[in-house]
Parts: sequence; C-alpha cells; structure tokens
Amino acid sequence: MKIAMVGLGKMGANMARRLLEGGHEVLGFDPRPEAVAALRDRGGEGASSLADVPAALAPRRAVWLMIPAGAPVDEALDEVVPRLAPGDVVVDGGNSNYKDTLRRAERLAEAGLHLVDAGTSGGVWGLAEGYSLMVGGDEEAVAFLAPALATLAPAADRGWGRVGPAGAGHFTKMVHNGIEYGMMQAFAEGFAVMRAKEAFGLDLAQVARIWQHGSVVRSWLLDLTTRALDADADLADVAPYVPDSGEGRWTVAEAVDLDVPAPVLTLSLIERLASREDDSYAHKLLAAMRREFGGHAVRSAGGAS
Repeated sequence: MKIAMVGLGKMGANMARRLLEGGHEVLGFDPRPEAVAALRDRGGEGASSLADVPAALAPRRAVWLMIPAGAPVDEALDEVVPRLAPGDVVVDGGNSNYKDTLRRAERLAEAGLHLVDAGTSGGVWGLAEGYSLMVGGDEEAVAFLAPALATLAPAADRGWGRVGPAGAGHFTKMVHNGIEYGMMQAFAEGFAVMRAKEAFGLDLAQVARIWQHGSVVRSWLLDLTTRALDADADLADVAPYVPDSGEGRWTVAEAVDLDVPAPVLTLSLIERLASREDDSYAHKLLAAMRREFGGHAVRSAGGAS
C-alpha cells in the first residue's frame, strides 16, 4: 500500500525504511529537509509541507503520525484533517495519552474519518527486529492498514494486533511502559546489590551473560543490560539521571483511578524522580538501559546530555 509517514525522527525514519524494504510506497514529511532527503535517497517520496501530504496520496488515504505526544498531534490534525476525505485513516503511532486519543477519534469521526492509535514499541531496534504494535480503532480501518502493520511487525502473524476500539492501543502501550519501568528497576537494583558485595568481586557483565541463557529472568531487556555492562561495567560516563517520558505517570494515575494496587509500578516511577537528586549505580544502569533500547540520550558524569 501507499502510506504517508509524518515525522522522520529516530522511530519514524526507521519505520518508513522498513515499509519501503517491505515493498510499500512511502511518502514522508518532516520539518527537517535533510530527513526528507534521506527518505528520498532510500526510494521514498517527500512532501515539502504537511499541507501537501493529503494531495500526494490517492484515496483511500493512510497518514501515519510519528510525532511527539500532546499539542504537536493536535496541530498536525488541524493541518491534515480539512484536506482529507471521508473514509481516510489517520494513525497516531506516538505515545499519546489515551484520553486525548478518545477526544481526537470523536473529532475525526464527525468528519467521516478514522483514527487508529498504534502503541508502538521497539525503539531503535525496530528496523531490524520489527515493532510491537498495539492497535486501537475501528475493525475495518485496522484491516485496511493490515498490510503495513504486518510489515512493521516482527512477522505478519505475530507482534501486532487490534486490541480494541480507538484509545485501546495507546492505553495498552501506556501500561506496557509502566511495566517496563518496573522491570528495569528490578534489574537495576539487583545489579546494584551485587556490585555492593565487594568481597566477592563479581563481574557483573559475566553474571548478565550467564543469565541470558536458561535463566528465568532472561529477556531482551537483560540482553540490552548485558550490552551496557560489556561496554563499561562501572558506567563511569553515565550520570544517574533517569527521565520519565510520561507513560509511567499516566499508568500510576490510571491505577489509582481504577482502585488497582500497583506498588511496583508506582515505586519504579518514584525512583526515577529520586534519581534526579542522588548518585547511585542503580540509576546509572537505568539510564544506560534507556540508551540501549531506545537510543535515548544520557547525561554524562560531567553533566552534559
């Protein structure tokens, strides 16, 4: 199919590339001309402005937004929606709050359009490994997008699926990220405990490599932790400052609203807040894990990002 990818940052550019390599036609737009030029170099098409995107697509259109959550999404919709026709589909693949998605879906429905929310996980590894896609939206609209979704996923028959109506995709991704916080915190604390046992002189990278095979805690997150420890087990150049991108906070707030106890998720969020005030090995390892799976910048021990 032909699909527009709006936002050619770390995620959007790699998703566009995976679609191209899967045989799809991709029209790209990004405020940075060099990002559009890079897509053209790979065989895609480029739009000079967001307003030009709908006109460059033949009905039935599919426009995928891969841009920061919040106001940028509403601003993009303000630009694109008036230029679309009934039946067209807009995908929000960013980490939007599901409550915003419900509002936006209602707005698009009034214009005869479909909003599909695709909670997207995979980070900088998605190009090679495929993306985990938690999709919300009308069944027919999701079916229309299935060729692209199957290409972006690790395989056509796994790693993606429609999880419910509009809003369900972003809700599921929100909880996914809350769980991610808890898993990362557990690894970080465990390795910090082992590092503190100086009498044993444990090689933390070796321990991580052992756990990668046969262990109950083996996982992709452990693989990435191993990469970070192999590069520098002391994490000397990583500052113990761990940002939170919003989804963890939203998950905790939702748990409170639903009267669901979520102590691990809540404490993992609080630890990220605490990381901005102290100096600990666990927080350094948390920052290093974020760098490994998402390409997120870390603060150096000297204070620069």
